[in-house]
Amino acid sequence: MTAATSAPAGKKPDDRPEDLPLATGDPFDRDVLPTPPGATGALLRSLLAPMKARVTVTTLLLLLQQAVVQAGPLLVAYAIDRAVPAFRAQDHGPLIAVGAGYLACALAAGGLQFAFVGAAARVSQDVLLDLRGRIFRHAQALSVDFHERYTSGRIISRSTADVESLRELLDEGLQELVTVILSFVYISAMLLWLDLGLGGVAVASLVPLYALVRWYQRRAGRVYRARSTAIAAVIVKFVETMNGIRPVRAFRREAANDADFGELNRRHERTNGDALLEMARYVTGSRLVANTAVAAIVLWGAYRVADGTLALGVLAAAVLYLRRLYDPIDRLGMFLNSYQSAAASLEKIAGLLAQTPSVPEPAAPRQLPPLESEHPGREVVFDGVRFAYRTGGEVLPTFDLTIPAGQTVAVVGSTGAGKSTLAKLLARFYDPSPGSRPRSGKGDPCPGRVLLDGVDLRDLAVPELRRGVVMVTQEAFLFSGTVADNIAIGRPDATREEIEQAAKEIGAHDFISALPDGYDTDVRKRGGRISAGQRQLVSFARALLADPAVLILDEATSSLDIPGERAVQRAMTTVLKGRTAVVIAHRLSTVEVADRVLVMEHGRIVEDGEPAELIEGTGRFADLHRAWRDSLA
Repeated sequence: MTAATSAPAGKKPDDRPEDLPLATGDPFDRDVLPTPPGATGALLRSLLAPMKARVTVTTLLLLLQQAVVQAGPLLVAYAIDRAVPAFRAQDHGPLIAVGAGYLACALAAGGLQFAFVGAAARVSQDVLLDLRGRIFRHAQALSVDFHERYTSGRIISRSTADVESLRELLDEGLQELVTVILSFVYISAMLLWLDLGLGGVAVASLVPLYALVRWYQRRAGRVYRARSTAIAAVIVKFVETMNGIRPVRAFRREAANDADFGELNRRHERTNGDALLEMARYVTGSRLVANTAVAAIVLWGAYRVADGTLALGVLAAAVLYLRRLYDPIDRLGMFLNSYQSAAASLEKIAGLLAQTPSVPEPAAPRQLPPLESEHPGREVVFDGVRFAYRTGGEVLPTFDLTIPAGQTVAVVGSTGAGKSTLAKLLARFYDPSPGSRPRSGKGDPCPGRVLLDGVDLRDLAVPELRRGVVMVTQEAFLFSGTVADNIAIGRPDATREEIEQAAKEIGAHDFISALPDGYDTDVRKRGGRISAGQRQLVSFARALLADPAVLILDEATSSLDIPGERAVQRAMTTVLKGRTAVVIAHRLSTVEVADRVLVMEHGRIVEDGEPAELIEGTGRFADLHRAWRDSLA
């Protein structure tokens, strides 16, 4: 039972076309995570804070480079008004000095540019390295309920497409922004110094340009947020299709998937087209303003040169400065393009990093008490536990259950009865919802508790909890890597001898030894190199090596054939010995290993007893057992 059960039958929420989730009102479906105000700016500051010194040095390098570059037109004005007349008078010194100065400025600008690019690249790569690491670590730390609502494809989009947008801004756009700002400030000051009238006209022309930039920012911001969502939807569909390629081929979903993907791809194409259109409008408007201003200043300047109120060198320098003032306008558009894309991406990333685990670490962690016997089992108590998924629907009403240490309990019942939810609460993938049982002497409800030897699971640090409670799922997920690596996940510091001993006790040693490289055989993606039964045996060896006090088996044999099921049942006998165990069973053959059977319906226990006692009765379990026995016959 998961959050996805609120979706229509046979269809998970994230399988829907991107326009359908809009009707649900769930921000997770619309890829709009709730984000506190200022989270984007706080994220950017936290990324840059550790490298303040390097950012300062990088900025100083760019300031010096721009100062050297902007000295050129002044040298031209000096050459026209002073050096050329001096040359005509047989004084070659000023013109030679101008040439040497221009060459020195060119060499210095090139060297400073080289140093700036290197320093900026190091800052950029360190920021991106930190950001990708944060996304990966935070995504792992978030609770299971988050991942059931927010697909892996969207997380991949955050760490790839969105980080790439930020890289483009840091590598190219940031230099453009600083260059444009410095050019505006420096050139405006120089024009005003050279001639107040020409400088005033140039500065006045910046007003419509500023209005144009603000207009573009507002429109482009909406477009790039939509583009970030659109590319995430494309990645989600691609990842889900490739991960489910077997059922896609088995049920001939290629055409339907192609149609769905085509629609998402076209939506991404439209948002990209909208972004280019906004950019084209901005560039056209900025060039119109710039060319009009340059034409007006040149005509007025030429008139003043003709009547002797303006020096020719000053006009030449002013024209050169004007071109340098307005040429970066197009580059500013490219920066704004990168900025809006990066801002939308950073907003999405900040929203992801702002999410907090729904099962947080305790403020004051407690330790489990020492075991009272040589057996590893511990007592499990569900005390007034109630649970409802965030997407709606109560799964467990107020629920009480005690499992003595060392007892194996099989939980059976129809789909949706709450069996897997019970297992997830015990593994603390979720915490109990606020309960309906009033506190003593108070009318307000209190949350229920799941206790392990009297200690609330919410009071245990995650490492302590994971050492005490281990879950083996139906899927028996294996990671790419060797068989030994996958078994050692249960206890990473285990020796090779301990790994092989665990496999021998489970009954997996023979098939592992027969593999091409034995324990060093790479099982490949999801363990695809070995069978489902063999993967399950490896997962049991992993659990045995972890040596937990409580073991949860969630339908661990439901996908196996009869020989595989028998092998896994033999392994179960070994791994359950002396431990407290909760076995979620769809196949009643699994119940044979249990000391006690719980039958659940609608989140409640309707039968509780030993297997033989319930089989001989007339209740729900007896009916299930007879139906199962008849199916075997």
